Amino acid sequence: MIRRDFLRPNILLACVILAAVSLAAVLAPVIATHHPTLDANLLDAERPPDHVFLLGSDEQGRDVFSRIVYGGRVSILIGLTVQAMNSVIGILLGLSSGYFGGRWDEAVQGLTNLMMALPTVVFALALMVLMGPGVASLLVALGTTDWAYSCRISRAMTLSLKTRAYVRAAEAAGHGPLHVMLRELLPNMTGPLVVVATMGVGSAIMAEASLSFLGLGVTPDTPSWGSMLAHAREQLSTAPWVAIFPGLALFLTVLALNLLGDGLRDLFDPARRGGRA
Repeated sequence: MIRRDFLRPNILLACVILAAVSLAAVLAPVIATHHPTLDANLLDAERPPDHVFLLGSDEQGRDVFSRIVYGGRVSILIGLTVQAMNSVIGILLGLSSGYFGGRWDEAVQGLTNLMMALPTVVFALALMVLMGPGVASLLVALGTTDWAYSCRISRAMTLSLKTRAYVRAAEAAGHGPLHVMLRELLPNMTGPLVVVATMGVGSAIMAEASLSFLGLGVTPDTPSWGSMLAHAREQLSTAPWVAIFPGLALFLTVLALNLLGDGLRDLFDPARRGGRA
């Protein structure tokens, strides 16, 4: 049943798009026709797509296609790293607050409510202003500001699971809280957390693009989809391909991640599976 569910159109489409984007990013040195930053020639500035520049060139004569495939490396790596950081923080806080309860739970939930009340990009923007642009600053700003949903879900599932017989048996056998949380509780909540993480990668990529668009993301010498869109603002009338193709790459990647998240949510939800059955 579950194996057939993986053949659903939204999951298949998402996997095809993500596989193509990931393969292009991994093989960027092989498939790129130019160096993304060094091969700049003002004589080729704003050249439309042709056999030399597959997706045209920008205002400095750099190949848009090469910058997109190299930029995919930066955007995808930042998205995965940021979501991994947020997932670790959120899961650890949610597990511990749900398991121990008491004042620790109240403190964690108060902090979680505060983080959910503040828009992630606005909070990250404030941190980036303090730390300055760069990949390291971007990871810190985004990787510590969007863990609230993972925390909420892991806490709720901990409250539901900690009274189960197998958890009580582990406690009666003398296992400590760390063992119970990581070996007994965490493996039984991976489904919903994977769904949150999948959609979180798309949100992180969009957040990176937003900060780079504002000039507070990666440094100008590092190609990313957000920085390419920022540089293309003044060329929309003269060279629209400079904005269209990076925007399309960003749109398709985030769309695929959201489709995959929706498909996995249906897959891991017993009620939805039961309704289809």
